Amino acid sequence: MKNITRLTTGEALDDITLPPVSRMDLIKYSGSSGDFNPIHTIDEEAEKAGLPGIIAHGMWTMGNLAKLFTPYYEEGFIQDYQIRFSGMVFLDDVLTLKAEVEEHTDAYLYFRVRTVNQKGKDVIKGKVVFSKYE
Repeated sequence: MKNITRLTTGEALDDITLPPVSRMDLIKYSGSSGDFNPIHTIDEEAEKAGLPGIIAHGMWTMGNLAKLFTPYYEEGFIQDYQIRFSGMVFLDDVLTLKAEVEEHTDAYLYFRVRTVNQKGKDVIKGKVVFSKYE
């Protein structure tokens, strides 16, 4: 595992590829988040809404992206997290989480982050400010 505090501009964290998105992932997230919008769990409701199938909650996808930083919480923490949703996530999509250092200061690392589906399309893009304990 890399030492996050020693990364320099242009270096990246190791990508994380998640298992295919399952209906159970979304049902569990609905229960834990209280977001019971049926477009996330019921095919017919998603189709009535004009979608080709159920879609993952945006916040489920965003929460998964933070997994990139979980191994580094002994070195610092996410101080700021800004994202833009740029695509929908469907059942069976395989998502890859990515983070690259844009800037490194004495106190912070500024990352460009994104989540990419199996077709190479960004579904989330954003920035993370990682505050170092040093």
